[in-house]
Amino acid sequence: MTEQPFKTKRFSKYKTTAKRSAVMSKITSKNTKPEVVVRKLLFNAGYRYRLHKKEIKGKPDLFLRKFNTAIFVHGCFWHHHNCHIGHLPKSNTAFWADKIKRNLVRDKNNIAELQREGYRVLVIWECAITGKNKLETNYLLEKITHFLKGSENMEAITGEK
Repeated sequence: MTEQPFKTKRFSKYKTTAKRSAVMSKITSKNTKPEVVVRKLLFNAGYRYRLHKKEIKGKPDLFLRKFNTAIFVHGCFWHHHNCHIGHLPKSNTAFWADKIKRNLVRDKNNIAELQREGYRVLVIWECAITGKNKLETNYLLEKITHFLKGSENMEAITGEK
């Protein structure tokens, strides 16, 4: 079987399926760059949190007990956000569509369960932290603080003002 070239712009530097597969297999679900940015931002602002708390449904990236809030830092590709980052690859589309659909169902169920248990949920999308539409750091912190000190049960922060 011959190697197929990868046709999307984001991973075009990986010319073969094998190389792209090797790169994709190294992507982790914890301690991603966007997650670390949010953690440093909150810590420097004086917020304290727990990481990947297993006892909380969906193991949120951060859990702030004082605010009864679970924070998820979602990758736009993996959680299919409607932005410049969150598009399906042009190769193996059926596989990716099914995988991302399962992620969306799991996210929806986790958030619903957290809300039933009385937790507040904040989703911060990758495009708010990186990419061409990223928010200014101070503005991102302001949006997070507004949610934490507010009374909303659910909010999503995206890379568009």
